[in-house]
Amino acid sequence: MSDTSVKQQSTTAFYGQAVASFGVALTATALGIYNLHTDAWVRAFLGIAVLYLVTSAFTLSKVIRDRQEAGQIVSRVDQARLEKILAEHDPFTKL
Repeated sequence: MSDTSVKQQSTTAFYGQAVASFGVALTATALGIYNLHTDAWVRAFLGIAVLYLVTSAFTLSKVIRDRQEAGQIVSRVDQARLEKILAEHDPFTKL
């Protein structure tokens, strides 16, 4: 059987860039809402909306990742079954 790795690792630089980008975006949005010249309830509503958007984005990315990983596992199981059938097959036997 082939020993292909299912888990794909991203580089440390990519991880750091993603974390920094998230932090900058969240900080900029929070500062923008804080400095908005409107009533406090409007700013509170926008703050809650941003938090809801962030949690929804995390949930969506987790669901997409889980679906992609499940597809890779199913593919590996199918590949292992095919390799087993091919290994057990003797082309010189009569049917």
